[in-house]
Amino acid sequence: MVDIQDVPEADIDRALELAYLVFHDRPEKEARARHHALLVRCLRIGAYDGDALVGFMAAHDFRLSVPGADLPCPGLTFVCVAPTHRRRGVLTGLMTEMLERAAATGSPLAALWASEAAIYGRFGYGGATTGVTIEIDSTRPLALRIDPDRRPLRLVDPEEALAVIGPFHESARARRAGRPTRSAPRWREEWLTEEDEEDEELSPPRIIVLGEPGEPIAGYVLYRTKPEDGGGPARAPQGLVRVDELEADTPAVAAALWECLAALDLTGRVRAWGRPADDPLLHFAADRDQVRVTAQYPALWLRLVDVRAALTARSWAAPVDVVLEVHDVRLPGNTGRFRLDAGPDGAAYEPAEAAADLALDVRELAACYLGGTRVAELVEAGLVREHTPGAAAALDAALRTPVLPHTGDEF
Repeated sequence: MVDIQDVPEADIDRALELAYLVFHDRPEKEARARHHALLVRCLRIGAYDGDALVGFMAAHDFRLSVPGADLPCPGLTFVCVAPTHRRRGVLTGLMTEMLERAAATGSPLAALWASEAAIYGRFGYGGATTGVTIEIDSTRPLALRIDPDRRPLRLVDPEEALAVIGPFHESARARRAGRPTRSAPRWREEWLTEEDEEDEELSPPRIIVLGEPGEPIAGYVLYRTKPEDGGGPARAPQGLVRVDELEADTPAVAAALWECLAALDLTGRVRAWGRPADDPLLHFAADRDQVRVTAQYPALWLRLVDVRAALTARSWAAPVDVVLEVHDVRLPGNTGRFRLDAGPDGAAYEPAEAAADLALDVRELAACYLGGTRVAELVEAGLVREHTPGAAAALDAALRTPVLPHTGDEF
């Protein structure tokens, strides 16, 4: 029997050692210090077997952009259970405590990135956003179908970057669902660190912005580079450009930033991890042999802690009137039959006696909530039962967003 309780600041180093054991990690001193500082700012819950810390979970104090709103959403991180205590209910105890606390504090959502995708569905989390990795062959100029924005590009010192690109990032976050808030410490410790935690060969961060001097910027790119051997008889250097983030307020601005990245001297490959599946580059690139999607994966996993609060807080693209039969084994208050009457003017979600039009688990509802997964696809997959023909299509039309939900913030 383990006790689930708060982890005091004095036990943070113990929690980190447990996480490093579970994730087979041995970070350097500087990275350990960043992890410690991060956990000081987080909610921390532990599982104790006597005096031994055998399970741990932390949560960032995030808000998440959803269609038409910005909602409290703890971001779970450092989830781990000691190898000596697996399959003994430790993770279930931690998850239950975290969900109950989220509900008690009025957070209608919770989110995480899954190290193992098979784990979190049973706790009601659904894959709500999709990320892709894009690679550009930059041994030749980037071929484009549109004209890039020709306003000036300029480098920004990383020490000054937050003041320049932070406000633009916040406005971009509001335009696309699924994006958590980013505090100044997170900017400094996760995006603008001198050394990259995962690859010490990478350069410090470089930031290029587009816009007339003295005017608000129209976009930016944050990237790092590293040398790579080009191979072949001459063994010409063809380094890698790793794009960590690119934001633009028009396709022409994005085109200018991608063009700049592809033209960097002594490089031959641009790799952008964590791009949205509907990235405009995939359409305005003139040669899709030069610009390729090399990976696609579930990104943000979302949990509806309070289904009613979550559904009535977001905006809706079209009218819908359906009865949902929702099942939630972890938070029974979400379970039942409810009428969703929603549209551009708002939404109501109340208990219903009528027969269900759609029956689904809270996991599937979470996957569809941001508009990144179609209900009709889950009907076809046998995961949602459609009792009234056309109900899935009507709910999809109401959930639809102008752009797909997406986040590149792995936490």
